[in-house]
Amino acid sequence: MTRLGIDLAWARPSVAQIKATGATWVARYFSNDDNKDLHAAEVHAYPAAGIDIVAVWESTAGRATAGRAAGIADAKNADGQRTAAGLPDNMPLHFAVDQQATWASVQPYFDGVISVIGLQRTGCYGGIDVINGAYAHGIRYLWQTVAWSHGQWSPHATIRQTGGTTLGGTADWDTAMVTDFGQYPRPVTPQEQDMTPQEHQWLADLHAALTPAMGWDYANKNERKANPKSPDAWGKLTEILAAVKAGAPVALTDTQVAALAQALATNPAFVSAFATAVVDLEAKRLQS
Repeated sequence: MTRLGIDLAWARPSVAQIKATGATWVARYFSNDDNKDLHAAEVHAYPAAGIDIVAVWESTAGRATAGRAAGIADAKNADGQRTAAGLPDNMPLHFAVDQQATWASVQPYFDGVISVIGLQRTGCYGGIDVINGAYAHGIRYLWQTVAWSHGQWSPHATIRQTGGTTLGGTADWDTAMVTDFGQYPRPVTPQEQDMTPQEHQWLADLHAALTPAMGWDYANKNERKANPKSPDAWGKLTEILAAVKAGAPVALTDTQVAALAQALATNPAFVSAFATAVVDLEAKRLQS
């Protein structure tokens, strides 16, 4: 099911005006211009009215061709502004390529971005060549503009900026093509829907305790290379919990098993069945 949205830069229409367009989400900017940027008041007001938020970093048109160091600097600035606005630390951030470009010309920039915020949180805005290249590079959130797309839509685009404006020309039309297009509030996964409140608390506690120290071994080779200490540990922990509950095998390194077992043994809020399963895994590894 697609969802209609708009993106806003300097304009500040009211919530009522946004809803009157039929949009259910709004894309807002982080940049070097505070008058253009998303602020905490909007992060509170939009979701309260049922309007989701997408975030994008945009400065100068050719910025994404400036190399890895530029990507690192922009990712740090964007993530700092994300924190200040009150968006969560699992919030994806799109980075704009505002001109005709090849993927090869912007890949170093995006590698710099990925080194700061991780592959799982990196999004890309651009024409079809950039979007297809970003997809092949492992980037998940792909916002394609009709500009520089030669009349073609990538099958990988998660958002399409289709052309045309609304709200007196101050907002562009966009269409979200998938359920998770990088929006806030973040979508709840089917695994999370099946969790008890105790299990949610367990995940929150374990995530806070282990994320700074543990590197998750993802199947995706691009993520392993770009971000060996992924900030998306929550997704891996959710996957492990679901597997243990289902009696399925759990693939962990010895270090991960030991760290999990220690955390489980010292935190009474953790799910007892999960603790037993992980300790059993550790015992089997020590015997092998």
